[in-house]
Amino acid sequence: MTLSFPRLFLSLVLSLSALPAFAEIPVYGVKAVNTYPHDTAAFTEGLLFLDGHLYESTGEQGASWVRKVELTTGKVLQQADLPPQYFGEGIVVHEGKLMQLTWRNGVGAVRDLNSFEIVASFRYPGEGWALTRDDTRVYMSDGTPTIRILDPATMTQTGSIAVTADGKPLQRINELEWIKGELWANVWMTDRIARIDPKTGHVVGWVDLKGLFDYRKLPDPTDDVPNGIAYDAQHDRIFVTGKRWPKLFEIKLTKAR
Repeated sequence: MTLSFPRLFLSLVLSLSALPAFAEIPVYGVKAVNTYPHDTAAFTEGLLFLDGHLYESTGEQGASWVRKVELTTGKVLQQADLPPQYFGEGIVVHEGKLMQLTWRNGVGAVRDLNSFEIVASFRYPGEGWALTRDDTRVYMSDGTPTIRILDPATMTQTGSIAVTADGKPLQRINELEWIKGELWANVWMTDRIARIDPKTGHVVGWVDLKGLFDYRKLPDPTDDVPNGIAYDAQHDRIFVTGKRWPKLFEIKLTKAR
């Protein structure tokens, strides 16, 4: 049977309507409500807020460390340097232990939170980029669209999340933070933070940091990009910074567009 043009057109419309539709992802702006000092030598890879203090880890061969920092002054309260062969990456805290990734060494350190002394280590395949956690699980990024789910007691992988934005895999997922049931992730080499639904892996919102700080005026704008998200759950405060940025910002989201 040959369809007439009106019937053919209607058939095409009906078939297209049956395809999955991806709603446009809302984009939220930000405004700074407070600013704090940040060490311009800090090539920020991991950031978290705990008991009134910031904990930060940095990268760069021969210049990687983990620190406990006073928020309001930027004063370094405690620091442990990594051996020069290691490029430091993300951190997370679990039951009095601070876990820290390295980039391409395939090994992470388990530190006593009070002394920063290494008490154990763990291994993983591929690269290590960032860590965060909810009440029961640790999440790890490695620069790919896959976020690994880890057992916080052993740091062994128990699952994974395939992250997509408008149906496409999201590449270069970097620093992570757990905020109100969502995974927030810096997308490396961009001004955006992805808000990820951990149940589906879908990006449900973008946070656009453009205009917060003009890092393109820094000496190395290619590398000195936004990276670092920390959340103070007790006071509902979100902090962001970037690699070698002179400031750390407390932000509020503005209306989505």
